[in-house]
Amino acid sequence: MTHEQMLAALSPVRLPAALTALSWSETLALLSLGLIAGGVLGAALLPLTRRRGPRARPDDPHALPVPERLLVLSRRLGHLPTALRAAAYGAAPPPSDHAIKAIARRARLRRPWRR
Repeated sequence: MTHEQMLAALSPVRLPAALTALSWSETLALLSLGLIAGGVLGAALLPLTRRRGPRARPDDPHALPVPERLLVLSRRLGHLPTALRAAAYGAAPPPSDHAIKAIARRARLRRPWRR
């Protein structure tokens, strides 16, 4: 008997009516298993996709020396505040981080339309 003859001689597959459609309980069970699997996968990928701390960013101005930090500040503000110009060009000693933040905050308040 050839393969084709054997397949023709087989009767069609018959499934019970209960296996042809999903019930509400089976649908909810499959949905819950999918949500659990997604949660486990998300938790496993979280360390790989989590944002590093603010100091790990390459454009972090706190990791730069003062002249470069002032350049980044001037790029963000769109101008270099007058109080920081002497320090940016090396004519005055560099201000502290707190002073730089305060000057930048005041400069942002004066020009609210600029970012």
